[in-house]
Amino acid sequence: MGALIAGVITLLIGIAGITRWGVAVINFLKGSVPLMLVFGGLLAVIAGITSIKDAAEAKKLEKEAEEETAKEKEQEEKK
Repeated sequence: MGALIAGVITLLIGIAGITRWGVAVINFLKGSVPLMLVFGGLLAVIAGITSIKDAAEAKKLEKEAEEETAKEKEQEEKK
């Protein structure tokens, strides 16, 4: 219940601030959007690089596991 009351009060203060300083809020948003796009793009590039590295590592581990099972089969056939 306290969170609801705090949320309503915060919402009212925010609306009052936007109406009083509307031009400043719009200017702030205009300036912050390009920065958000740059940081979002940077995060996407980092996530993509990480995904590629993880896929390469998984492929490497899969190949090693296949080689190990092949060696085990060879040893069983020799017995």
